[in-house]
Formats: sequence, C-alpha cells, structure tokens
Amino acid sequence: MIDYAISIKPFGSKAMLVEWPNKVDEDVLKDILNFSNYLNKNCLKEDDWDIVPAYNSLTLISRNDDINSDEFIAKLQKWYAHKKNSESVQRYLWKLPVCYDLEFGIDLSEVGEKLNLSIDQIIQEHTKHQYTVYGIGFLPGFMYLGGLPKHLEIPRKSSPRLKVVKGAVGLAEKQTGVYPQNSPGGWNIIGNCLVPLFSPQKEEPCFVNVGDKVQFYAIEKAEYELRKIEIDVGIYNLEKVRIDA
Repeated sequence: MIDYAISIKPFGSKAMLVEWPNKVDEDVLKDILNFSNYLNKNCLKEDDWDIVPAYNSLTLISRNDDINSDEFIAKLQKWYAHKKNSESVQRYLWKLPVCYDLEFGIDLSEVGEKLNLSIDQIIQEHTKHQYTVYGIGFLPGFMYLGGLPKHLEIPRKSSPRLKVVKGAVGLAEKQTGVYPQNSPGGWNIIGNCLVPLFSPQKEEPCFVNVGDKVQFYAIEKAEYELRKIEIDVGIYNLEKVRIDA
C-alpha cells in the first residue's frame, strides 16, 4: 500500500479537507477509500461525522462541535500512518443497460460527426470499457465516471439545455455519466439508462459508491420498455460483480 504526501487544512469551523496529489488516478482513489474506511471503523463515529471521498480528496465534517484544527491535524497525520492496518474497501462492478435509440440519443449524430465515428462505433466504444466512479455529486446520485477512451472525448455543449431528462447518458470532456433526475445540463446525450440511480425512499438511496465501477451494455427500445415495466413493479434484477481488492 502506497503512502502519499497528503495535505490537511481546515474547511470551515466544522470540517477538514485532506488532499492527495492532484491527479485522477485509481491508486490514489483506493488509498483515499482505505483511509476513509479506517477512520470509519477506528477513529470517527458514524453518528458524529460525515466522510466524503472524491477524486483526490477526503472531506471530514463534524455534525456536532467545532474542530480544534491543530489537534485534529496531528491526529489525522497519525491515523494516516496507521491506515495500513485497515481492510480494503469492497467494490463492485455495476452493469447498466442503455438504449442508444435516436429517440434517447439526441446528440448521437452530432457527436459522430464531430468525432468522425459512426453511431455503431460510438456505441461499441462506449460499452466496451469499464468506468471508475471517482465522485458522486452535482445531483444526488450523479456519478462522475473516469476512464472514457480518448477518441470519445468531446467538449460540453456550448449552450446547455434547460432540461435533460432522467436517465440521460452523456459525454463531456474526459467523462461519461448518467443524469439521475431531470435537470439542466450541457453534456452530449447519447442514450438513456432506465435504472434509477437515486431513490430517496430507500434505506440506501444511491446503490453505487465512490470506487465502484460501471459498465454499460446496449439494449434495443423493445427491451428498454420491458425492463422499465420490471423496474416499475419491482422485479428487475440489477447485475453486479464483486471486484477483488
């Protein structure tokens, strides 16, 4: 397990920000998750703290008292040195169905023209890669997925839409993602994933965690409609595979 040169600084009176090297790197993310797991199990009570991992940082938020910065920084440095004793975080690969029909992939043709790829090539490339969940935010359940192949990289739209529909699958710069609810947005929309990524009525509203992986697979519109019915009546089985630590 690698030890990184981390920096720790106050983030308001009730929070601390721990930062790793400023790069998108899966080994850095694993170290962040392992440290988060160590803090959760050994140092910071879940009822008293929110611990938020993302990309190259970990935000620790006290739900109660203000933080004595100097004392807490010293504790964090000591805890980080002992994180090697922590268990690796269990991660999963989630396989999500996407319908790339032009009814849903409203920017597919434009993306193909800009990238000099056919629609079939875009779908093939988008579905053959596994993407790492580096962060969840912007909207509840919105996954920032890294690992997009370079030949699918495309700038955000110059004029964002006022409404992007729930389940829309998009491309923007070096990332792909799924809109978990209706929202304004400027990503290039290439399909729709009907699996709800955020359900506030559930005990665990977002089933995906930072550090998990996602792989999309293509379905036709008829199967999309069938799976939608299965989801509505609660019999759809989402496919997931355990990733070895």
